[in-house]
Amino acid sequence: MIDETSGLFIVLEGGEGAGKTTQLGLLQDWLVKSGRRVVCTREPGGTEVGERIRGLLLDHGQGEVDPRTEALLFAASRAAHVTQKIRPALDSGAVVLCDRYIDSSLAYQGAGRGLGVEDVAEINHWATEGLQPDLTVVLDVDPLVSAQRRAARDGGAAGDRIESADLAFHTALREAFLARAAAAPERYLVLEGTQSVESLHQAVRARLEPLLSTAGSAP
Repeated sequence: MIDETSGLFIVLEGGEGAGKTTQLGLLQDWLVKSGRRVVCTREPGGTEVGERIRGLLLDHGQGEVDPRTEALLFAASRAAHVTQKIRPALDSGAVVLCDRYIDSSLAYQGAGRGLGVEDVAEINHWATEGLQPDLTVVLDVDPLVSAQRRAARDGGAAGDRIESADLAFHTALREAFLARAAAAPERYLVLEGTQSVESLHQAVRARLEPLLSTAGSAP
């Protein structure tokens, strides 16, 4: 019997252009067709204050944003996101699908910006009151492939403030995501992001199906 008071929290992670948005949309469609209640969201963002912070973090022309300020802004957005949207959805029995979560901060600010993974983890543990995903799917793509995908997607236009960082930065991100997954394989699914869209979707579904018995179904 499905426990309608217990939701399921699924996060998609990976570098820029890894295909998270596509896979999230496919998962949402599949879950809804299966009768699940689904809340689809993203980070930074997901709430009114989070979307405002997103602009400060990603848009060019916002002035200098040093690494510590960047990390704290991400954590502030995440705190609002968890309190206002994610926890209420989980408490209602919904499946929450989120494009990025804490692992992105550990990779981007902890590793990429050199602030230290442990320090960034501590800030985010406090901001989220320790809320962890039930499953994190990491779409692993070589940074050079990611750059090619972004260029094709955006018609060659420059990416946002973080996307336009150099190759060394994006390589550090990839290594950080893989290290996190290797440290807790029971909570992660790492997939080669250059597989076909359908192959990736089927792999995620196969890993999710055993977990879905704990998630709420549509009334």
